[in-house]
Amino acid sequence: MSLFRLIPDRPDVVQDQNRPDEKGTLREWFYITIFQATTVAGKIFDIGLFVLILSNIALLMLESVDVLSIKHAALFQTLDIVFLVLFTIEYILRLYCVRSARRYATSFYGIIDLMAILPSYMEFLYPQWHVFMIVRSFRLLRIFRIFRMVKFLDESRVLIFALIRGFRKIVVFLFFVLLLAIFLGSLMYVVEYEHNSGFNSIPQSIYWAVVTITTVGYGDVAPVTAVGKIIASFIMILGYSIIAVPTGIMSASVIQEEKRNRGKRCPHCHVGGHTAGAVYCSNCGEKMPS
Repeated sequence: MSLFRLIPDRPDVVQDQNRPDEKGTLREWFYITIFQATTVAGKIFDIGLFVLILSNIALLMLESVDVLSIKHAALFQTLDIVFLVLFTIEYILRLYCVRSARRYATSFYGIIDLMAILPSYMEFLYPQWHVFMIVRSFRLLRIFRIFRMVKFLDESRVLIFALIRGFRKIVVFLFFVLLLAIFLGSLMYVVEYEHNSGFNSIPQSIYWAVVTITTVGYGDVAPVTAVGKIIASFIMILGYSIIAVPTGIMSASVIQEEKRNRGKRCPHCHVGGHTAGAVYCSNCGEKMPS
């Protein structure tokens, strides 16, 4: 019996389209270890990779400190090469053990994995690419799979769909705010232009209007006339009411999305929200199970 048959086709081992067809082979063992956290080896690999990513990000942060970068330049360079070798081997193994290397390379995680090592190689030609190695932090998204935070993934899916459904409303709202900022900024330019208060151009005045509406208030530009201060006070109060609008849009979209996910779920299109006695799906029209 092969050594790799010690990992049987158990129900808790996820079956997906990327798993290779060969059973009990080294390739399948690598796939289960690298892509699935249902075995002891898989959990050890994922946690080890998580620690490596965090260590590499910490190293990159320390390299940005000039004193440490100059004092430990040789050590940092050696560690960079070690991390590059480890991440390159990991990426090659991922391409090797999946059913379709091309499909994985063009997937979301495949692109992230490639971007994690690409800046290191480009650094040999363009040293300024070194800072782009911070993209490796995106690989921390795998923590959801390591700790099986399925509930968090479900909640994030609700938020994403809520954002998509409320996208047009938010775009209309942002367009309205942009027009408002242009109008109020132009008005402040007319009122404050002759008093050397910083409103020396319409773009500068629009910048002030945006900063004021969003309640940021840098203070680098401020009105000095009585009329200008009255308009500024109105804009400040208006800013608080404007902030509440996108919050309300998103809240309504999230509530609607949660209602869609409640109740019986269609096994064909996976849309929820059906009553217990529903016979047909309201989305795809297929018959619902009793």
